[in-house]
Amino acid sequence: MKKEILLSIAGLHMVDEEGGNVEVVTAGDYYNRGGKHYVIYDEVVEGMNGHISNTIKIGENSLEVLKRGLTNTRMVFEEGKKTLTRYQTPFGVLDLGILAREVKIEESEEVIDVAVDYVLEVNEEQLAECNIKMNIRPREAGNLSL
Repeated sequence: MKKEILLSIAGLHMVDEEGGNVEVVTAGDYYNRGGKHYVIYDEVVEGMNGHISNTIKIGENSLEVLKRGLTNTRMVFEEGKKTLTRYQTPFGVLDLGILAREVKIEESEEVIDVAVDYVLEVNEEQLAECNIKMNIRPREAGNLSL
């Protein structure tokens, strides 16, 4: 059964000791299948026609992000492993390497918190040290109307 949720995503990317923060709160849908958590939401890109459909799959010590639309990619974060992927954008294709140093998943009855610490490589060169924090909660539990 699908549930309406609020998804909060906060990210920090450190490049040459300079940090860039990104934070997004959006509505989405949640379901559980085969012991894995799935979150589906759409992302609008300012100044461009179209959108990105995102599917987040949360497993034991792993996170997978699938993007379709204006950008296309499948990013896999598995603790202690480096994964390679292609990131297709309207401006060209990037070859990404993702070394997930730590993937933490905390679940309670109504809330899922995810924290990922990873190194991002672009075209085989380290670009940034990054972390992502996600909070998934029922939409009615939020103090935000979308």
